[in-house]
Amino acid sequence: MEPQLISQFEKIFIDQNSAESAVVQRIYNIFPHNKIEIVNEKPFPDAFGILSSNEFSRSKRLLYVTEHKGHFFKRCPGAKPGLACCNYFVLNLGLQCNMNCSYCYLQSYINTPLLTIYSNIDRALTELKEVADRYPQHTYRVGTGETTDSLSLDEITLYSRKLISFFKKYPRWTLELKTKSSKVDQFLDVEHAGNVICGWSMNPQNIIEREEHLTANLSQRLDAAGKCLSKKFKLSFHLDPMIWHPEWKESYCELVEKISSMFSPEDAEYITVGALRFQPEQRHMMRERFGLKSLVTQAEVFQGKDGKMRYDIEVRNEMFEFIRNQFLSKSRAWRVSLCMEVPETWSMTMASTPRQIPELKELFAPANTNC
Repeated sequence: MEPQLISQFEKIFIDQNSAESAVVQRIYNIFPHNKIEIVNEKPFPDAFGILSSNEFSRSKRLLYVTEHKGHFFKRCPGAKPGLACCNYFVLNLGLQCNMNCSYCYLQSYINTPLLTIYSNIDRALTELKEVADRYPQHTYRVGTGETTDSLSLDEITLYSRKLISFFKKYPRWTLELKTKSSKVDQFLDVEHAGNVICGWSMNPQNIIEREEHLTANLSQRLDAAGKCLSKKFKLSFHLDPMIWHPEWKESYCELVEKISSMFSPEDAEYITVGALRFQPEQRHMMRERFGLKSLVTQAEVFQGKDGKMRYDIEVRNEMFEFIRNQFLSKSRAWRVSLCMEVPETWSMTMASTPRQIPELKELFAPANTNC
């Protein structure tokens, strides 16, 4: 366990109902006991609504372990009118992230002053089993990285081990653990059914240094991917969000070169590409937290059909087409798709809609579920 992770949290609050859970027992073994407090109700009960920039920043340093009362399993937020969705599902096992990316959408989403880990993962697995038993012939692609990073706190929770073992029983399903960390050693020994994808959000190193604070650097992410490949886990890479800057072509060309020199198209299930996007109300908080030196707060963006602020469609199309061509120049076998984009961008960049592209059709087939 890295000392940085232990020192990152000022205080750890444990809900009384979670005190006997496995994750809490690990917390007692990892953290100084003077940081830990058992509580009977959620801390800061008077804090509600939109957080200030300072409150949001501090929420990353206050850990709360409690049971989740709602549904763990739901459709990806990309499944909205106006966006081309790849039928992805999410399993939320926590809320808030201990990393600090300038563009993080949680800045317009989080309204709790705590980073939360849900202690009742067994109920989450029961929920998944009920869906699997109800739809035994259906395939599902499930990720855990929507409201928190999949692996940045996994050394504490070890939830990856339980999830990988669970998905081994359902080989038709696919689990994706998507991260900006390099935390993989804790699950490499777990047997799997070849249906677990270890995915990395990727950006050039200059963007990581400038915009993706407290994350693993590019070399660490690539090395971690290599470890997973050596244990026959599948891989995915997500060049998302691409961030425009004067040297963006040189930076992203170098990134593609590094990925393609270390891995083959057969190693990666897919590459997804997306561009900077955020809710309009998020811009004020980003400016307060990161100032105008950030490429994100400097960005010239416009409100899209989905309400989010985005680069102009011509800029996005140029960026996406450039990345796609860079990968295809290495090998026509790379599977490159867009993420959280409107059909018009697909038509401009890919010259087709996703369901008309043979190597992507299976990802975008209509989902047969009421989840």
